[in-house]
Amino acid sequence: MHLSGNGGEVRVAAWGPGAGWAGSAVPRWLGAADPCAEFRPDEHPLVVRLHRSTPWLRLGSTGRTWDALVPAVLEQKVTGLEAHRTWRELLRLAGEPAPGPAPAGMRVVPSAQRVLAVTDWEWHRCGLDGARRRALRAVASVAHRLEPDDGCDSPTLQRRLHTVPGIGVWTAAEVVQRALGCPDTVSVGDYHLKNLVGWSLAGRKTDDVGMLQLLEPWSGHRQRVVRLLEVGGSMPPKRGPRMVPTQYRGI
Repeated sequence: MHLSGNGGEVRVAAWGPGAGWAGSAVPRWLGAADPCAEFRPDEHPLVVRLHRSTPWLRLGSTGRTWDALVPAVLEQKVTGLEAHRTWRELLRLAGEPAPGPAPAGMRVVPSAQRVLAVTDWEWHRCGLDGARRRALRAVASVAHRLEPDDGCDSPTLQRRLHTVPGIGVWTAAEVVQRALGCPDTVSVGDYHLKNLVGWSLAGRKTDDVGMLQLLEPWSGHRQRVVRLLEVGGSMPPKRGPRMVPTQYRGI
């Protein structure tokens, strides 16, 4: 798929067996269903300023659980560098070439059946540890049950996800943010997020409970505030060494 825009108009070109569905989903992907008009940022001057300076910010929804769930599982308890490397290796191993005039090497998300067919030694070569491997296989085995149906909301989808071994609060939140465009669900348990919120809104580090307390004035749009802070918030000064990625291939 290729999107181009000019003067508020978006042009869509799509290829492959899912081209029709994908083309009709583009407005939702771009945030056409985002209830952003209901948001009132008045509780904090930084949030007010960021909201005014980012009129383009919309929370899109893909309507697809599997496409969001695979990378979310790969991101569990590792650095972003490790997660991106494993995602890249998985796409090379199991992803089909993208249809149409796509750049060389571009791949689509592998199906649940293809993920289940990946062997242990192939996972090891991709750099995926045992815990994330088991979680990914667990969700692949029930992937068809996790796709949102008509009227499915964030709490309902999160409850479904929590029934799968290896899927906790953080992973479920990451999925509903993307699949449903949920403006309120916050990724509790994130290594950096609590400090971004705490430092930006209160000038101090905090924990998950403190983060949720700081976000409470925007209940219903807490994830929107998080996105705004990711655009223009601030983190505490870094005083320690960076986390070293774990080399699972050599284990």
